[in-house]
Amino acid sequence: MANETAQGAAVVSRRSSRMRTLAAIPCFDEEVAIGSVVLRARQHVDEVLVIDDGCTDNTVKVAREAGATIISHGARKGKGQGIKSALKYAVDHDYDCLVFMDGDGQHDPGEIPLLVEQIRADAADLVIGFRTLDQMPFYRRFGRAVLDIVSSTGSPITDSQCGFRALNRKTMESMLSSLRMDDFSTESEMLRIAQERHLRIGETPINCKYGDFDTSTKNPLSHGMEVIGSIFWLAVERKPLLYIGLPGLAAMVAGIFFFLQFLRGFSETGLVPIEQGMLASLFLIPGTIAVMLGLGLALVVRMRE
Repeated sequence: MANETAQGAAVVSRRSSRMRTLAAIPCFDEEVAIGSVVLRARQHVDEVLVIDDGCTDNTVKVAREAGATIISHGARKGKGQGIKSALKYAVDHDYDCLVFMDGDGQHDPGEIPLLVEQIRADAADLVIGFRTLDQMPFYRRFGRAVLDIVSSTGSPITDSQCGFRALNRKTMESMLSSLRMDDFSTESEMLRIAQERHLRIGETPINCKYGDFDTSTKNPLSHGMEVIGSIFWLAVERKPLLYIGLPGLAAMVAGIFFFLQFLRGFSETGLVPIEQGMLASLFLIPGTIAVMLGLGLALVVRMRE
């Protein structure tokens, strides 16, 4: 009897110590691949969550039949909103690890254990899969290189835009309280938050299947411009003096220089030097506005902190 009790306690202990993992798949019109992705992902996680971002095809029906839990937004709100919904679900349901992946079949669900391994070993708080360049179409290689530079902020991360990534509980809570963007810049914003909060970032190589066609529902050019624009505004919001105030100050200095030239020309000739006056106005007025705006936004940031 004592033996049975001890064995039962050991089983309970093993279960309680087991890491619970959720796979989350934000989706928009992925009915072709989503069923296979869900079925294969279920082999490696405790639950698969599909976030329906206003799908107009049979994505939800196929995913549900494959065994996924569904969260529906009712309308298209953007990938970032889908990620926030998944983070809230994972935190509310007490998951230890959250794996994000795409629903178009480009990410291999069989590689989920590669990302989860570092979380399980407590070697990283955020693990990002990275694609080797030879796997990617040429135009995507170029786009990735540009976005990696823009997103890096000095980080040595190999593939800043890869959506195949794993988060531990600490990272989930940090992202849930901090993420603001709703578009495709979310991967970059997550990386920035992780760096600011000194989270441990790990990487692991993955295979990404593009084949002879691109299954992405987002045009790569508009995707890239959207990400760059969002990253710029995030940077401005965090450091307004650097990105608004400093350029404004430079414009003010240039405006003052042209204004002095204007005064000099007028005193020497008695004529109004229109060109110098226009240049002085062109630099001085916007520069003054930018400096004031930068100072005002910096004060708001300070008050938030």
